[in-house]
Amino acid sequence: MKLYHMPGACSLADLIVLGWVGAPHQIVPMTIDSIKSPDYLALNPGGNVPLLVHDDFALTENVAILGYLADLYPNARLVGDGSLRGRAEVMRWLAFLNSDVHKAFKPLFSPARFLERRDLDEQLADNARRHIRHYLERIDAALAGRDWLTGQRSIADPYLYVVLRWSQDKGVDMRGLDNLAVFQARLSYDPAVRAALLSEES
Repeated sequence: MKLYHMPGACSLADLIVLGWVGAPHQIVPMTIDSIKSPDYLALNPGGNVPLLVHDDFALTENVAILGYLADLYPNARLVGDGSLRGRAEVMRWLAFLNSDVHKAFKPLFSPARFLERRDLDEQLADNARRHIRHYLERIDAALAGRDWLTGQRSIADPYLYVVLRWSQDKGVDMRGLDNLAVFQARLSYDPAVRAALLSEES
């Protein structure tokens, strides 16, 4: 199994889950330039990461890859307690992180896609940070009395961990989000998380 991964990207979540399930895998490091190469675009026309290749099956999109890994390794129990509602709860959080929270970072990562006037970049960034803060407040409240988003470890948790790292890097106000701070600190000591982060440095 190969995971095409770029340091700092959302594919870190997939790398963490690969560690959690104990799947043998190879990391294929990518860069801004290599994700636009003809060879890579032949596998992933979107020109982004993550991309998971398992035998002759190439899969893109973070939510799809996380779900695929969870289903491939059901004993890891990463999609709820086995009930339909438990799975739905995991997918609800995963959808929220992917469709709402992740997209809110786009003005911070690529302001030129939204505005031609560079003098408005900081205003755009401030608005994005406020939106992200609002989303994080919702998640912080949901974590009250819980170690994990859904009460047990799931594929949604590594995605949240990635979002929290982005938030700190992009200057989002994290004050008072105590549940998120505890969550992030605990995951930072998780062996799979530490191994994934270490792989980004090599």
